Amino acid sequence: MDTLVHSSANPTADTTSKLRVLLMLELHEGSEQRFLEAYERIRHQVAAVPGHLRDQLCQSIEDPTQWLITSEWEGSSQYLAWVDSPEHQVMVQPLHGCVRGTRSLRFAVARETDLRADAAGSVISKGGAGGKAKAGAPGKAKAKSGTSDKVKAGVGDRAKAGVGEKARAGASAAPGVVRCALTFTVKPGSEAEVARILAGYKSPAARVNATTSLRRTSVFMLGNRVVRAIEVEGDLRAALRHVAEQPQVRAAEELLNPHLEEARDLNDSEAARAFFMRSSLAEAYHLEAPAGKSAKASTQRRALLYPVRHGCGESAATVLQRHDERVIGSGSGPIASSSVFLRGEILVRVLDLRGDPDDPALILGIDRKESAARLSRLLAVGEDGALDTDEGLRHLLASAETTLVTDRRADRDA
Repeated sequence: MDTLVHSSANPTADTTSKLRVLLMLELHEGSEQRFLEAYERIRHQVAAVPGHLRDQLCQSIEDPTQWLITSEWEGSSQYLAWVDSPEHQVMVQPLHGCVRGTRSLRFAVARETDLRADAAGSVISKGGAGGKAKAGAPGKAKAKSGTSDKVKAGVGDRAKAGVGEKARAGASAAPGVVRCALTFTVKPGSEAEVARILAGYKSPAARVNATTSLRRTSVFMLGNRVVRAIEVEGDLRAALRHVAEQPQVRAAEELLNPHLEEARDLNDSEAARAFFMRSSLAEAYHLEAPAGKSAKASTQRRALLYPVRHGCGESAATVLQRHDERVIGSGSGPIASSSVFLRGEILVRVLDLRGDPDDPALILGIDRKESAARLSRLLAVGEDGALDTDEGLRHLLASAETTLVTDRRADRDA
């Protein structure tokens, strides 16, 4: 099951092959039992999704906060239909408060060995969907299914595969901080009024309860799309309930309603929750400079909304992550922190920058030597958007950079 990173597979993959999905997770320390309970509540729902064959939940034998979920699907079309649905967001929401970071990989099955075959072995050709192995697969699958307590087999790899030791030591997330982002569109022509509403209300009290506080809420706009990036210390759901109950926030939300392209009814709890689920973006990663280097008080917050091609969101996020791991891990550059939020082709990267850097490649997260060519294939940059030229980089930055509407920090608003 792909529980938290909501994005599509490579559109060039063979959709007739079985699909293997690997979801690597890093949990908040001490949340392992809560995570297991949440997983237990949803695993049977996932197993009933059309096209789902089996899944396993594994825990690292070296680090108890590192987990791996592997799932197998009849084909990428069934998987994508589920992962791009509002039902998926609702189904996996109980896991969000336990997870600090995720990394998702997807592979079409090219060869498959039937362990029940004779000593000579039996290899199934691409897709693994036909022949002798499939005929007897169900019994074997159930024996290995993630529905047993024995699925907690150990895996040695860290959840954030591919992160270098230097970056791992230097670029990390603050403990106990949960991040999410919401996005929605407003009716063309209403952008100025929407910005006024979002910037005009009084901030709610930062303190939610003994264990939860609001840290920061930043609102950005690009065209008629609104993006809210939210940081909470503690329980995200409790914080969102706290905000929703504040009279000034409810009044602002009611003022927004006539301007939304998708109607919503905040007085209907189920309708409001469904709107929230459709609006939410999953955190693909968050990285911060080493302690003492962030200088949060002297940073400026900027956000980019990338023009991602269909099915390329996860791949684009991976390219950006590799860039940010290298730059932020060094602790010497202008990027103090970077967060990427993702759902399908909606990819938002929120930066805290020291000073006012003018290098478009740095701000965009593009390495001219390594990632420019790959991102050119993953982003809809147009004929004038070659990312190995200064002109192409400036063109992408101009089209992707959002406008900051408001940036509310707890230390200012308490």
